[in-house]
Amino acid sequence: MIPLNDTRPQYETLKDDILRVTQAVMEKSWFILGENVAAFEREFADYCGTKYAVGVSNGTDAIHLACAALGIGQGDEVLTSTHTATFTALGISMSGATPTFADIEPDTGNIDATKLEAAITPRTKAIMPVHLYGQMADMDPIMDVARKHGIPVIEDAAQSHGATYGGKRAGSIGVLGCFSFYPTKNLGAYGDGGAIITNDAELDQTLRELRNGGQRERYNHVRLGVCNRLDELQAAILRVKLPHLTRWNRARRENATLYTRLFAGADLPVKPLAVRDYGETAMHLYVIRVAADKRDALIDHLKSRDIMAMIHYPIPVHLQQAYGFLGLGKGAYPQAERLADEIVSLPMYPELSGEQIRTVVEAVGAFFA
Repeated sequence: MIPLNDTRPQYETLKDDILRVTQAVMEKSWFILGENVAAFEREFADYCGTKYAVGVSNGTDAIHLACAALGIGQGDEVLTSTHTATFTALGISMSGATPTFADIEPDTGNIDATKLEAAITPRTKAIMPVHLYGQMADMDPIMDVARKHGIPVIEDAAQSHGATYGGKRAGSIGVLGCFSFYPTKNLGAYGDGGAIITNDAELDQTLRELRNGGQRERYNHVRLGVCNRLDELQAAILRVKLPHLTRWNRARRENATLYTRLFAGADLPVKPLAVRDYGETAMHLYVIRVAADKRDALIDHLKSRDIMAMIHYPIPVHLQQAYGFLGLGKGAYPQAERLADEIVSLPMYPELSGEQIRTVVEAVGAFFA
């Protein structure tokens, strides 16, 4: 079987180090906000090129806390993409605000900067681009619109650990950047985890208080907070993995290059999503477009050959039942809706072999033949 994502090779490679650090945590018996969380926050901030990183419980909570730290709440709106994991919008909703949307670039799946201005209302308190599939959204024009309207930018970088735009790492361009360390992410924990990065000392302090019950120091609650802390065990594991992230991302890009070259050479009715030249993609997922009436049959065909493929994401956020109260129906964001009907995610992880990639491409070719 060729899995969509396989975390086992990384574990086998790093097993000794992972067992060593987890055993050390167990022996010390300090599990919440200990030395590993503090060290990982410093190391991840340094990797991302920011002054601060705050470890939190998961990527959705990172978005929630980022909104809360900016004072975003009931009656406010946060403008984001409708083509994303619904957890992006849920993090906004958890703050009390309402997600609003702009359509996407059809060739990348990322939010279309040219559609932002028309979607801004007097209630828009933040713009949240999603760096989807590992590639950063086009940040220069997004930041131009944000500055023009005096609106902060929060980056949803949950799929783009290590990606760059003009030499800057994902999450470091806006006022806040939100990450998930879900196990299959480019930098994945062995459980849930997340982080928020920033260069703003006041926001850093606010986030540290919010994640820990609003406490400035123990038992001194200065604000209404929540319990959204990164576990010490997960921080220890992430510290082992972080030094390998650049190499893993390079391997992902090499795998994607081979996929794209083989598809082009096979002359198949398959269109990989575009990779922009403004930076390096982290290539979290390798996504192709096929005709909507062939897509589901192609996935079934691949599965019949023990090749796992799936759809990221089949239902745009504005069409999710949970967001029916927004009153947005079919046709509201046509590019996102069309993309959702045509995309297929193929196996992608650093240890994927050239032979496996060729097997996948041959299987796609056999389907269309």
